[in-house]
Amino acid sequence: MNPTRRRLLLGLAALVPTAALLPRALLAEAPVPLDTVTVALHSEQGPHRLRVEVARTLPQRGQGLMGRDHLDADAGMLFLYRDDQSPRNGFWMYRTRIPLDIAFIDADGRIAAIHQMQPCDAERPGECPVTYPGVPYRAALEVNAGYFAEKGVEEGDCVSWSGSGSQCLADVPGD
Repeated sequence: MNPTRRRLLLGLAALVPTAALLPRALLAEAPVPLDTVTVALHSEQGPHRLRVEVARTLPQRGQGLMGRDHLDADAGMLFLYRDDQSPRNGFWMYRTRIPLDIAFIDADGRIAAIHQMQPCDAERPGECPVTYPGVPYRAALEVNAGYFAEKGVEEGDCVSWSGSGSQCLADVPGD
């Protein structure tokens, strides 16, 4: 391989990791428009209904609730995935200003794990702790911290929304 081509390839290889960071940096500056749906949480005290924003794409999930100072009491964000996610695929609170609860929802629409997450004002994303679910999941629901405990929502409870295919879907009003 000639020296010029080698330098070009080495230069391109050095840019790949930097390019991977660009979307997150850009997302932090411009909000990504999101659809909303009604989610029903079926607990012993429920159902409880929330109007949530839906993050389906990588840029939408990357933005999450970053940069917000407030989340209405009956609001949240639903992160949807086409395939099961690994128990090692966690969430972080980089540039997220409000404490949140997160429920990891399995493919059957059941809450597999619930965790609390605290805001992280670190300068770099890698300095923020990651919340690992410890279970496979197909969706995640973020709400204000304390919401699940206040409403009696627990692991094993069912979550449904239009198009979820959940067994408890019959109780969700149409969107």
